[in-house]
Amino acid sequence: QVQLVESGGGLVQPGGSLRLSCAASGSSFRIDAMCWYRQAPGKQRELLATIRRGGSTNYADSVKGRFTISRDSAKNMVYLQMNSLKPEDTAVYYCSAVAATPTTGWASRDFWGQGTQVTVSS
Repeated sequence: QVQLVESGGGLVQPGGSLRLSCAASGSSFRIDAMCWYRQAPGKQRELLATIRRGGSTNYADSVKGRFTISRDSAKNMVYLQMNSLKPEDTAVYYCSAVAATPTTGWASRDFWGQGTQVTVSS
């Protein structure tokens, strides 16, 4: 299995910045992609950013130009740098890994962290 732990959430004023981190761990795994999602109260979970094994990235239109996903493959870490934050960015942010393990027969499946709260408010 793959365990994911997010950190870095908190309260920030509009226009401010936060950097979320996600640490992946496990006894044996292959990560094919890592993603950041968010879910605001009463709304569906939204895919924000993806970084693939080869390094390519994709962003949702709602965060393009403001958020940047990056990784440290040696440390099995992925980051989400969030700039120019808006009140509508308030949500629980989740890290997800598309990964394969011996338990999955080396077939890729989604693994999820517990989430970290981001609140943008003055």
